[in-house]
Amino acid sequence: MAGGVRRKTPGAPAPLWGKLQTLWQDKHLVLFKTEYTLLVVSVLWLLEIGINVWVIQKVAYTEIDWKAYMDEVEGVINGTYDYTELKGDTGPLVYPAGFVYIFTALYYITSHGVNIRLAQYIFAAFYLITLLLVFRIYNRTKKVPPYVFFFVCCASYRIHSIFVLRLFNDPVAMMLLFAAVNLFMDGYWTVGCGIYSLAVSVKMNVLLFAPGLLFLLLSEFGLIRTIPKLSLCAGIQFLLGLPFLMENPIGYLGRAFDLGREFMFKWTVNWRFLPEMLFLNRNFHLLLLAVHLLALLLFAFRRWKRPGESIFDLLKEPGKRKSPPQENSVDQIVLILFTSNFIGMCFSRSLHYQFYVWYFHTLPFLLWSGGVKKLAHLLRVLILGLIELSWNTYPSTNSSSAALHVCHLIILLCLWLAPPLQSAPAENPQDKPVKDKRQ
Repeated sequence: MAGGVRRKTPGAPAPLWGKLQTLWQDKHLVLFKTEYTLLVVSVLWLLEIGINVWVIQKVAYTEIDWKAYMDEVEGVINGTYDYTELKGDTGPLVYPAGFVYIFTALYYITSHGVNIRLAQYIFAAFYLITLLLVFRIYNRTKKVPPYVFFFVCCASYRIHSIFVLRLFNDPVAMMLLFAAVNLFMDGYWTVGCGIYSLAVSVKMNVLLFAPGLLFLLLSEFGLIRTIPKLSLCAGIQFLLGLPFLMENPIGYLGRAFDLGREFMFKWTVNWRFLPEMLFLNRNFHLLLLAVHLLALLLFAFRRWKRPGESIFDLLKEPGKRKSPPQENSVDQIVLILFTSNFIGMCFSRSLHYQFYVWYFHTLPFLLWSGGVKKLAHLLRVLILGLIELSWNTYPSTNSSSAALHVCHLIILLCLWLAPPLQSAPAENPQDKPVKDKRQ
């Protein structure tokens, strides 16, 4: 109407208001519906800031390896590059060169390793970064109900202890590993391989992910285009280790990548129920290695490869294979990597308490990826609880070790029975991004 006030026609509610209405209507399902993963993990992450500050301020720090780490890097700072001469209170330096560089930086930041409180807050930051990377994986995959994430962070005494009360190097390696997994999910395979190699350079346990990563690289690129990525991983190890390789190459390789390292029976979490003589027996170690390799081959041939596809097709470039090329979905990438690592944990010669962080954050994904539909939510949570209890039992007992193996076996069987994951939908050539940026 002329000269009048124009009335606003009623329109659709604002997007934010609509989301709030939906959230209020589903308030009783927020902890169970995966679409609320981001909301729940955001709240838990903020809570974790306070929890870590409380733990650092109220719980006594326990000296185990930090002083040894500082002694080892101090030897390098003082000019010793022969790995056979580098040692700390708890024994010789047995970690690759990336460890030396990172903990040398921490040595200077913490006033030659004396400022423990500052080191604890740095490791609390590592913990929070690790959680961000882990939660991003779970938010992308949306397999696990949000209530489970309470057990992934706030409820684990052992994990908080490993990060901020013990200051082990294992959390640093796993933080880099989860950064690499995020890059793989986004398709940045070359950069991801570089970060993965950095993780290996901090601690060798990250090699447990290597069989799964190799399978994914061959699946994505074929053998010829996988070789440059493997060369990058090897090149990073060479460059980081160069000062030590120039001084004593055999000493460096023998110490930093010692696959035959002996473990002490008194620290084992997983084999307490065995006689110590059998635990130390070389034939037992070889049997575990054989079963480990057999399990990896079975999963690669029967569970990881696509139905109807020959394992040898992976050696060809995707465009030259019989079946049309398909990209691996995010679920496939994460499941193959986490399963590869989990198999290694199942058949490890020994697991020490700090090794819990090697697979702790992957367990919910593995449990909710299993193929046994009758495995109810409550039973899955019970398995997580039993695993946590086994790792918190000190010293380990026959029962705690046996319970850990039973839980591992259940998860492994569920993964074996899981249906094949669907590949990512094929993209039209004209819609596909420039591949060089994402290799």
